[in-house]
Amino acid sequence: MSAQAHRPRRSCLYMPGANTRALEKAKDLAADTLIFDLEDAVAPEAKAEARGAILSAVQGGGYGPREIVVRINGLDTEWGADDLKMAAKSGADAILAPKVVSGADIDRLDKALTAAGAPDDFGLWVMIEMPLAILNIQEIAEAAHRTRLTTFVMGTNDLAKEYRARPTPDRLAFQTALGLSMAAARAYGLIAIDGVYNDIKNEHGLIDECEQGRTLGFDGKTLIHPSQLESTNRIFAPSPHEVEQAQAVIEAFADPENAGKGVLKVNGKMTELLHLDEARRTVAMHDAIRAFEAA
Repeated sequence: MSAQAHRPRRSCLYMPGANTRALEKAKDLAADTLIFDLEDAVAPEAKAEARGAILSAVQGGGYGPREIVVRINGLDTEWGADDLKMAAKSGADAILAPKVVSGADIDRLDKALTAAGAPDDFGLWVMIEMPLAILNIQEIAEAAHRTRLTTFVMGTNDLAKEYRARPTPDRLAFQTALGLSMAAARAYGLIAIDGVYNDIKNEHGLIDECEQGRTLGFDGKTLIHPSQLESTNRIFAPSPHEVEQAQAVIEAFADPENAGKGVLKVNGKMTELLHLDEARRTVAMHDAIRAFEAA
């Protein structure tokens, strides 16, 4: 895997673009990724001012190793095109585009970024938050092979609204959407970020939902408040036990005495070559997190 694939994205914290104090505070927060928001968090009359504030913040720097993503308004709105053009040359790492529903949407965003002068390594993240996106999820993911698309972000609040679903702690209403999106992301080599948890004061609920997201395979979680960072960073990082077992697997397959063997017993567990690939990924992520936190 590439170094980019191993970049930590345990915690992806939304920051309202109209709040300059929040943008400044973000420089000291333990978030892997900061999502500077021009869409839901900004009132229509404040969109232009927020766009300028985000540009100033990103160009001013000071965010260290944190990944900077700008969530733009949709290209079908009066603000989307200007948002995209600003973000493309701002020095940010990617945009996050809302409400995509087809592969054609990805192509349109990709072409607009190129036309706006975005660097070759500038990423395209997209919100998966509409019923039609779930029905077209393979088509959307497949566009990664020809575009800048790198990341799915689950928009569970919008999905709840569009589904007319009743949110429950087990997220029963969204399991099909989460599972299909994860399958498409992994099939086409995309990063997958889970949706937000709304009850800021319910730490136990946040932990349960993070654990569920990690179990489903998500790389990290979007957040709406800094108080959610600690638990999220811990849960979406490899645990000390997982790292220890992964290192043992790597060492066992590297032992000359095991050359040519496809199955080994490591710490009492039957271990195949497929587990070696996962062990390498685990150690690489552990190392990436340590490097990130030391930067």
